[in-house]
This record gives sequence, structure tokens and C-alpha cells, in this order.
Amino acid sequence: MQRLFIICLLLLGLSVNALAQFHTLNIPQASPKAVITQTLGVTKITVDYSSPAVRGREVWNGVVPFDAQPIAWRAGANMNTRIQFSTDVSINGEKIPAGSYGLHMIPRKEGSWSLLLAQNDEQWGSYYLDVEKDVFKSIEVNPEECPFRENLAYEFLARTDSSVVVALEWEKKRIPFTVAVDLNETVLESFRSELLGINTYRWEAWNDAAQWCLRRNTNLEEALSWAERSINGGYNGFAANKNLSNLTTKIQIQQALGQTQAARQTKEEAVAIPIQDPMEANNFGRFLISEKDFDLSKKVFARGCKLFENPWFLELGVAVSDYFLDNQKEAVKTMKAVHERSPENFKPRIEEMRKEMEAGTFSLN
Repeated sequence: MQRLFIICLLLLGLSVNALAQFHTLNIPQASPKAVITQTLGVTKITVDYSSPAVRGREVWNGVVPFDAQPIAWRAGANMNTRIQFSTDVSINGEKIPAGSYGLHMIPRKEGSWSLLLAQNDEQWGSYYLDVEKDVFKSIEVNPEECPFRENLAYEFLARTDSSVVVALEWEKKRIPFTVAVDLNETVLESFRSELLGINTYRWEAWNDAAQWCLRRNTNLEEALSWAERSINGGYNGFAANKNLSNLTTKIQIQQALGQTQAARQTKEEAVAIPIQDPMEANNFGRFLISEKDFDLSKKVFARGCKLFENPWFLELGVAVSDYFLDNQKEAVKTMKAVHERSPENFKPRIEEMRKEMEAGTFSLN
């Protein structure tokens, strides 16, 4: 009866193997799937591939064809390897738009290999790759020797802020290529997009974007507008939040733009606003000390002491401000009180500072 059933299937153009395609068992694969991802700035780079093993075979010019004879290589196993970029990038200096690409290679016995990016990113292997029609970009890469690797893998190597080496490693060969981004441009475009969404209602997001530009000394005019948006809010002042954090950002950007008088006015504005907690007072006071604005720093520390019952670290700020305002005796007196009330692990340094103030040798360095 079973034999008759199989004969009937064959007559219908089916096979016993065809039935197996309808089960859902998760069976181990000879070349299992792998996905590796690296974020470069705000750019996400993903390589999706299948990983064959050497298994004692002659891999190069055995398993893998040289010179695209008869076809290019899928740079992995099973489906073509896929590489995805969430923003525009460059590969070995060649500009590549954001997107998903089929990754193929043409290995050669001598000299450079060709890295092929195909617009069709979902092919079974490279069997149907038309190099003339399907390939968006062909880039020359140089293979190199590496320690033996049984299983084919992609690695991210030599990462910097704006570049990373993507390397295929298998058997004793490494095929590296460098992916780079325009960090400033990609991050700024990301900020502009994100600040149109839910982050538009969050003062912290506008402040963080402005701070990033400040740290990199880039896009400062727009960064100043972002700091002001953090302070003043959006339409009709919605989500405004003037605080010492975003005012500090505004001051620093104004100084970076050479707006000295405007920065001074912003400092004086900041000194006058309500202080939310002792650490906010401490952070802003220390910023003013670093700016050598000791008259303003003393005002901030003194206000904080009154508001929050004389935290020892705010009293310390008063003492340091007094010292540089030539109130040496008052500073030493305050340091004695700070020493009594400070935590044990701070007492040795505070005592050193007091002695330096007495001797007139204290400095901020």
C-alpha cells in the first residue's frame, strides 16, 4: 500500500522530499545564520550571512571560485550575504547611499579582489547575479593572511568615531574593507529628525543636541538655537524649562561664538533664577569658578547654602570664591567649618586646601 502511495505521488509530479518542506522542525544547519551589527556614531551597520565551515576542504579555489569562474561568490553560504547601512557611508572611499545590499565577491589568485554590492539583496547565492546589470558598486579590496578560522565570520575591527574595518575571515584569509561616515553630518541629520518627534517636548533633548555640537565645535549657530529652544520651549513657550544646565550650555556656546557680552548677560540671568537642588547649585558654581567669575560663583554658592541648610560642599565653594576674591581670612575660617562637617574621606584634602589658603599657595590646578 505504501509503495502504491509513493508511485501515485511520482505520477503527480511530486516527490517524497517535497513532503518534507511542509514541516516546522528546527533542524541544525551545516552553515548556520549569523548577524553582526556595529553602531558608528548614529549609523547602524549590519551584516547578515550564513557561516560555512572548512571541514578539511580546500576552501580557496576549491569551495570558493576564483575569477568569477563560473560565478561570483556569495561571501558566505546559502542566501547571498546582506549588508545594511542606516545612513549614507563610504566603503574604501566610495560613496554608498543608505540601504540594504547583496554582498558578493570576486576572489582572485593574485592581486586585489572585487567587492560587489548588488541592489537586489535577496538572491540564492550568486548563481543568478548579473554583474553587469545587478551590481550597484564594485570596489577593489586587498585580501591578507590571518590566523586559521574554521568557521567563516565577519568581524568589526579598528573602530574609530567615524570608521570601522569590516572583515570577512575564513580559513587563513581575511578580506577587509573600511566603512566610514561623515560623523557630523549624520549625527546632525539624526538630531534634526528626532527633535521633530516626541523629543521636541523634552528640554533635555534640545540641550543634549546643543552640548554635542559644543563638544565637537561644530554647527554652533544652530546649536545656540537648540539651547534657546531648551530654555524657552516651543510654540507659546510649550515645554519651556529654564534651568542652570541649559543656561550653562547657552553660555558656553555664546563664548565659543565670541559673544562675550551676551555670555555675561546669560550668566547674570542664570545666577538670578531659582535653584532646584544643592547639586545644581554646586555644578553651576563650579562652572563659574572654572570661568574665574568668582563674584558670581560666590553668589550661587551662598544662595545654595541659605536654601539648603549649608551643605558642606556649597560652603567649600564659598570659601574657594572668597579666596580668589582676596578674602583670605574669611576663606580660611570657612574651610575650618567645612572640615568639621565634611565626610571623613574628604577631610585630608580639605585640610590641605585650608593650609594652602593660609600660605597663599592655593590654586585651581
